[in-house]
Amino acid sequence: MSIPECQKLLPAAKPGGEPLPEGLLWLLLTGKVPTKEQVNALSKELRDRASVPDYVFKAIDALPITAHPMTQFATGVMALQVQSEFQKAYEKGIHKSKYWEPTYEDSLSLIARVPIVASYVYRRIYKDGKVIPMNDSLDYGANFSHMLGFDSPEMQELMRLYVTIHSDHEGGNVSAHTGHLVASALSDPYLSFAAALNGLAGPLHGLANQEVLLWIKSVVKECGENITTEQLKDYVWKTLNSGKVVPGFGHGVLRKTDPRYTCQREFALKHLPDDPLFQLVSKLYEVVPPVLTQLGKVKNPWPNVDAHSGVLLNYYGLTEARYYTVLFGVSRSIGICSQLIWDRALGLPLERPKSVTMEWLENHCKKASEN
Repeated sequence: MSIPECQKLLPAAKPGGEPLPEGLLWLLLTGKVPTKEQVNALSKELRDRASVPDYVFKAIDALPITAHPMTQFATGVMALQVQSEFQKAYEKGIHKSKYWEPTYEDSLSLIARVPIVASYVYRRIYKDGKVIPMNDSLDYGANFSHMLGFDSPEMQELMRLYVTIHSDHEGGNVSAHTGHLVASALSDPYLSFAAALNGLAGPLHGLANQEVLLWIKSVVKECGENITTEQLKDYVWKTLNSGKVVPGFGHGVLRKTDPRYTCQREFALKHLPDDPLFQLVSKLYEVVPPVLTQLGKVKNPWPNVDAHSGVLLNYYGLTEARYYTVLFGVSRSIGICSQLIWDRALGLPLERPKSVTMEWLENHCKKASEN
């Protein structure tokens, strides 16, 4: 199913609204579109599982407040591992045909708990440690928004969309692949997801959404909000000529505009069409692809998911760009954990890429340059 199909068919919190992340979790686990009643039941189950022991918060508190939010988040996830059902079952000698069952338990509990850990990190760093408890009447995306400190219905809708579209992607990306790779050693979902988060924290992967907003703000700082298309073109060339990339454009696999960018653009056109930063993002959509095409080295000059998310979050008051990758991490738990349950159910083997020698690499490059 495409993203527009998911938006149309998955249950929403309100008529014509954004899809509920719980609906996508159901779809990833079963291959079926759930009813609203099934999604409500899954929402309740996730709320029932969302208890985080005090030692998790103490582990985070042991770090300096200046530690990167992703470091604090990954530390919290590692501390949650103490409660792993898979590890306990494995130590008791569970048969491999049943590996998927404790993996399922761990995965649902992990998905349920990560918004609490992530919002604790946000409130600790940016809001003097004043924690907001979960609201038992809210769905997954709205509750995450609430615990961060954002209660406007529009921000809750954005969070539902954000978590849904960032939850999974083709398996070759760093975080999804890392989760699969580490779990193939029968590391439990907590260990596997923590490893995936450390991959997500890299500047070439999840950290890119932070880079985009910072770059856009640098454009505004230098050129003002009412920048002309020509001025913007000059700034893009200046960035490229200084040996940097324009963050938010290009993708390792996609060869067209990222559909996750498109649905965020539609959200902005509906809710914040006059926002100056959104208008700047729209101008970049016009300016950057032709420049990158002219450069001649780029296979995909189109915007990706990161080109838009920061501007939407910034508009609703979540302005701390350094934190953005944590939001990505919470979302990615849904995709990674769904895959891990299926990996264990299907009995997939230990992943072991083939090793090659330096000589093999040199010969391979020679042949490639001759063709």
